[in-house]
Amino acid sequence: MKEDRGGEAKCYQQGKRDFKQLSLIRIENSSLLGTPDLLVYNTFGNFCTLEIKVTKSKKLRFSPHQIAFHVRHPDNTFIIAKTLGPCTPKTSSISMYRGSRIRELAACGLTLEACSLGLDACRLMLEQVGSKA
Repeated sequence: MKEDRGGEAKCYQQGKRDFKQLSLIRIENSSLLGTPDLLVYNTFGNFCTLEIKVTKSKKLRFSPHQIAFHVRHPDNTFIIAKTLGPCTPKTSSISMYRGSRIRELAACGLTLEACSLGLDACRLMLEQVGSKA
């Protein structure tokens, strides 16, 4: 599977448009490998990170550095996957997973149960990071 870097940029632009209540800060970091794509700041004053993946299959590829980052930082880290291929009734074109499950996600791909399905559900979960709700 070849990852679509242009697709990740489009996914980021879509997030900037649709996640109006969140501050999305794109991280371009070549010195600290494995750092997620986005730093997210919500209205509760809490930060989380978001790794963006775009795929045409059910498989997601992660570098060893990306896996190490999420293993070392399991809290308030998320991976959002945009599927360009066909979806089943149990999947969505946008799925989000907790970073703490990156090893399972690398092994199982999009067959792993997501913590959020669909753009609105992903946005709501990120908006609630660190809230007492």
